[in-house]
Amino acid sequence: MKMLSREWLEEIISLLNERIVVVNQEGIVMYMDKAYCDFINTTMEEVIGKPVQDVIENTRMHIVAKTGKEEIQDFQPINGSVMVASRFPIVIDGEIVGAVGTVNFPDPEDLRGFKNNIQQLVNDLSYYRSEVEKELKSKYTFDDLVGDSPSFKKIKEFAKVISGSDSSVLITGESGTGKELFANAIHNSSLRGHHPFVPINCASIPEELLESELFGYEDGAFTGAKKGGKKGLFEVAKNGTVFLDEIGDMPLSMQSKLLRALQEREIQPVGGQKTVPIDVRIIAATHQDIQKMVEEGTFRKDLYYRLNVIQLEIPSLRNRKEDIKILSEMLLKKLEKKFYRKGVMLSPEVLERFKQHSWPGNVRELENVLERAINVLDDHIIKWNDLPLYLRELKKEEENVHQQETHVKRDEINLSLLPIQPLKDTVAMVEKQTIINTLEFTRGSKLKAAQLLGIGKTSFYDKCKAYGIK
Repeated sequence: MKMLSREWLEEIISLLNERIVVVNQEGIVMYMDKAYCDFINTTMEEVIGKPVQDVIENTRMHIVAKTGKEEIQDFQPINGSVMVASRFPIVIDGEIVGAVGTVNFPDPEDLRGFKNNIQQLVNDLSYYRSEVEKELKSKYTFDDLVGDSPSFKKIKEFAKVISGSDSSVLITGESGTGKELFANAIHNSSLRGHHPFVPINCASIPEELLESELFGYEDGAFTGAKKGGKKGLFEVAKNGTVFLDEIGDMPLSMQSKLLRALQEREIQPVGGQKTVPIDVRIIAATHQDIQKMVEEGTFRKDLYYRLNVIQLEIPSLRNRKEDIKILSEMLLKKLEKKFYRKGVMLSPEVLERFKQHSWPGNVRELENVLERAINVLDDHIIKWNDLPLYLRELKKEEENVHQQETHVKRDEINLSLLPIQPLKDTVAMVEKQTIINTLEFTRGSKLKAAQLLGIGKTSFYDKCKAYGIK
């Protein structure tokens, strides 16, 4: 292929918007195009062979030629104007031999357009930043935590007290008890309340993506990585609170990395070499028995103690049934807005049925039952027939089970014939037989049996496994 002549190259350079200067490794000017020379009131003959810092005001070309580190879109004051400069090392056969620099000299009209474009981008950025900040604000306060039962009021008051602290909090309790609401309220009432609240469900993020979501990643860290990299949620939550929901589902491999981040107060993005300092408060939550998981080796003991500085155990709904009425009223007001209804109430019969039910799904189950009832409601009073079928049927079943349990056959368990043995063994024997009886009554339905016995599905399955009940 025929090489371009010097005349061609100089003409091409003159047509470009950027002005060009070339220096060798010692920072001596080797080339400067005519427009650049005209701007600084000199000629090419005068500048060739001179140190670049003697020719161009505020230049860094000689530094780039030495370090080999490029500098892109840097602002450089020259002759009373601010130019946009980029500087690149020239590398041949693996050796730095010099550097090439470009600057833009926009005319006043271009500058006005440039300024207008930048201002529009700033306005857009401010809008989107405010929208993102809205999403990262906690949604609930302590006023949203409803309940008059002694156990609930006690844990709510304790949560208010510890909200002013900066220590880590571990919230435990069954699914549906409102652990995330407590986390929101604690953040809102804390000194970090005006900063981001970032909830992270550790169970919903795939294991292979969890580290990059929490700690971020650098450009090109892995196939499909976003160009320019991405901030992790810990960095997004700067000065705020990170809520690690379902912490018990976090993989062991990730637990060690989380522990280091909490201990060192810094993170290292995936594919990065530098660490990033973090300033966040940690609130974690789980419905699992973390202490048991520590004993079994499925959860790190050191991480458990790091998270469990302050523990809140949210009571289940079956242990605070006096709150069912006030909770139902609060949830109905919320649902009325969603379904454009007014004055929806519970009939006395339904309220009594609610108090008899064991609520394995806790407040979340109560809200689902009320939403279902409003969908089929004819007037403004929720009656017996508006309830889900399982709540209507359970009344009769619970009465039958109660009769069965009070007339247990003597050949199954005769209390007078029980052997003298440790109390826990006797209790286990009675518990096992009760589970067997209930399963026979429910025709093998473990879900219904768990509901009738007033225990969670997971606990019921664990007991069946422990007693060898199929």
